[in-house]
Amino acid sequence: MTDIKMLVEELVAYALDRNLIEAPDAVYSRNLLMDLLKLEEPAEGIEQGQPPVEAFEAARAKCTGLTPQPILDEILDYAVEAGILEDDTVTLRDLMDARIMGFFMARPSDLVHTFWKNYEESPEKASEYFYDQSRASHYIMTERVAKNLYWTAPTPYGDLEITVNLSKPEKDPREIAKLKYLKSSSYPKCMLCIENVGYQGRLNHPARQNLRQIPMYLNNENWYLQYSPYVYYNEHCILLKGEHVPMKINVDTFRRLFAFIEVLPHYFIGSNAGLPVVGGSILSHEHYQGGHHVFPMEKASIRASYTHPEHPEVSIGLINWQMAGIRLAGKEKDRVIALAEHFLNAWEAYTDEDACILAETIENGVPTPHNAITPIARFNAKGEYEIDLVLRNNLTSEEFPDGIYHPHPHLHHIKKENIGLIEVMGLAVLPGRLEKELKLIASLLTGEKTLDQFDAAEQESLEKHMDWIHAMQAQYGIVASREEAEEIVRQEVGRKFSEVLECAGVYKNTPEGYAAIDRFMTSAGCVRS
Repeated sequence: MTDIKMLVEELVAYALDRNLIEAPDAVYSRNLLMDLLKLEEPAEGIEQGQPPVEAFEAARAKCTGLTPQPILDEILDYAVEAGILEDDTVTLRDLMDARIMGFFMARPSDLVHTFWKNYEESPEKASEYFYDQSRASHYIMTERVAKNLYWTAPTPYGDLEITVNLSKPEKDPREIAKLKYLKSSSYPKCMLCIENVGYQGRLNHPARQNLRQIPMYLNNENWYLQYSPYVYYNEHCILLKGEHVPMKINVDTFRRLFAFIEVLPHYFIGSNAGLPVVGGSILSHEHYQGGHHVFPMEKASIRASYTHPEHPEVSIGLINWQMAGIRLAGKEKDRVIALAEHFLNAWEAYTDEDACILAETIENGVPTPHNAITPIARFNAKGEYEIDLVLRNNLTSEEFPDGIYHPHPHLHHIKKENIGLIEVMGLAVLPGRLEKELKLIASLLTGEKTLDQFDAAEQESLEKHMDWIHAMQAQYGIVASREEAEEIVRQEVGRKFSEVLECAGVYKNTPEGYAAIDRFMTSAGCVRS
């Protein structure tokens, strides 16, 4: 039988070890958890409110990584057996998981105070503290993130990063059925509103009792820093506006991005474009994404340099990348911002029908804008303010109804979703279905199996890949080993993602594409140097 009282002590011990709580908090946190689990008395062996020694030993043995998941799983199993959880589904377990860990989190004001106290020593120490708290509290479920597949793949533009997203659990059919009868709610308005801090959650909205945010006053506005619960790279953070207002790229965007890296100079920060198709998944709430990571795009070289007579102190370069991007850098922040604003305004108004670039189309007298920019800011190795402006366009056509500058249909078997900020910078976030499908393809390449030896569901999952599979079989023949076949498939996925980015690029890396972007640069007042 589950010794639930000792599990409570193990979780208290874990929280003490991970610096989520201090010794005076142990009794308080224990009593909150006992109340939730309907326990009248704690375990034996508690001295002066502190867990027994064996609880610390058990917690350390179970929680070898920075996650309380092994202990929480046992507590949640007990909650199901005891009828405290009405059903054993991932969502209900996650809701209680966050509630439990909320008992061990510092009050928001206390965590903010500690963050800035660490900041006095260094920005790195402050962000490391906040990131560790977010992981230790199980807000970031590191054991789920660890399930993601990850590798790098060489391309003519540099190594791309590839990840297959396995960290987001699928909805249980029982939960889907309940959603039909769930009362609608507009609180919080979205997943990014500050009202999520401490929120209890519901079937269609995650619990956030273990979420904390750091207020930041940037560009005379209230912004809040938090980490993404599904981190795709080191210290993957989100900077969100205090007000629930839609995404918009303008000069204030550039001011905010640079103001942020002045606070955390070891981070980059960028924004999705503010238009559908080329924007992110949440356009209703203004936010940016950043973190402590060097993306492939940042490593890319400059293939052509320009100058602008009104901004001679700012370097201008076209990035040698799958997508057309302009890199600006300079010591004077305001000069870089002014030139970035100039390029934004020039691009939003720019039309070049020969290059299939239309600033807007008009239907029933209503103009629809199509040009947008994805900006990414950082300090470069010289200590200069640097910003990449990736040119975007969301035109559609009969041939490409999802978008002319969007993954084309022949690539949808790998990636058909919008290309957002993270992908633009060279990190593919691919659907979880590929985990199994790529293994099946490797089996075909080695000759271990033929297509008719797979079951009906497996054959159906491979239909969309057949042209690709045949091309690889023609190129590589029968591959000698499973390991070699899997490596071939990984590298071929990288080539496909490179092609995805090329589709999303408004100017292609061809003589015609180079000439077309040079026309834009000239129209913006730039001179080739």
